[in-house]
Amino acid sequence: MSTIHWTEAHIARSAHWHSESAAPPPRRIVVADDRMRAGTAYRLACEGTALLWRGDYHNARRLLRAMSRRIDGRPLPSGDDARDAFHIQRRARGDRARVLGRLVVSLDDTYALDLRRAPDVRRACIAAYGTPREPMAVSLTELLGVIGAHQWRLKGVEIPFLGARIHPHYGVFSPTRGEYVDLVAQTPLARARHTAFDLGTGTGVLAAVLAHRGFDHIVATDVNPRALDCARDNVRRLGLTARIDVTGPCLFPQGRADLVVCNPPWIPARPTSALEQGVYDPDGRMLHGFLDGLAAHLRPGGEGWLILSDLAEHLGLRPRHRLPALIEAAGLRVVDKIDTRPRHPRATDGADPLHAARAAEITSLWRLTGG
Repeated sequence: MSTIHWTEAHIARSAHWHSESAAPPPRRIVVADDRMRAGTAYRLACEGTALLWRGDYHNARRLLRAMSRRIDGRPLPSGDDARDAFHIQRRARGDRARVLGRLVVSLDDTYALDLRRAPDVRRACIAAYGTPREPMAVSLTELLGVIGAHQWRLKGVEIPFLGARIHPHYGVFSPTRGEYVDLVAQTPLARARHTAFDLGTGTGVLAAVLAHRGFDHIVATDVNPRALDCARDNVRRLGLTARIDVTGPCLFPQGRADLVVCNPPWIPARPTSALEQGVYDPDGRMLHGFLDGLAAHLRPGGEGWLILSDLAEHLGLRPRHRLPALIEAAGLRVVDKIDTRPRHPRATDGADPLHAARAAEITSLWRLTGG
């Protein structure tokens, strides 16, 4: 952690700075309370000054919304094509996150939030950050994300095929895009159902689907320690610990399998937060790693299932011929390709600058075997 410094009531103070998006610690900090006007807060935040909030919790949320409206009211430049529009939107979202992230709150050494009318955030913070050690400062936007993630964790996400709920942890991509779950649940299987690998398991939802489809032993991997903890938690909740082993951090486990399933991030771009790692993967590193290592981890007659959206192709971030070329270069053969349309709300949001690309998006399950 880094340390931030400020003066409050003529006393020099400091606290450790925590940012899940790796935002640098603010150099200039002013103490703000309910007297702070939205226009002033917005100007200071745009100039790089952080506002350490000491007022009412709900007033802080209202101030954040007022600042957000000012940012969203700024016109964006128009791009020449979908690729330009994507990069313009990403830059705008990054600027928005930086400005709003300068409204800061402090947590004590138990994660208590000492603001008027503040909720008890200690359980949510422990779930996201682990055991508290010392006071720290975080952006209000991050804290709201921690609170929301904890609510999702407690409630869970209903998975109809399992007849049960999956409980996502903070920083782990939630299985709210059900089309990829349905593809794995419905695609015909080869006769051998002894061992399966679920690479990049996340919440463990696909490992659970494979168990329900009759595999005797599933090995689920991930490179994210939070995902490993999350998958183990869900495997335990579902009573599948005897059939699913969660291991890592790694992509491939040792050995070979009858089926290897991978649902990598589908946008080859840099993530700006832990949660975005489920969507954005610089240069498609996980995709390359899966394809390059698949043949060496398949049993005779085994298959690899690659579940991937083609949104990157519609955005001009990956040429249409690139994926088939990568498959061929890895010594793999395409047995079949099953397509489905996404059902998430953004696919039908006409106000989204990327609406045309999202409306054309297809998610596919590629059935692959060794050449």
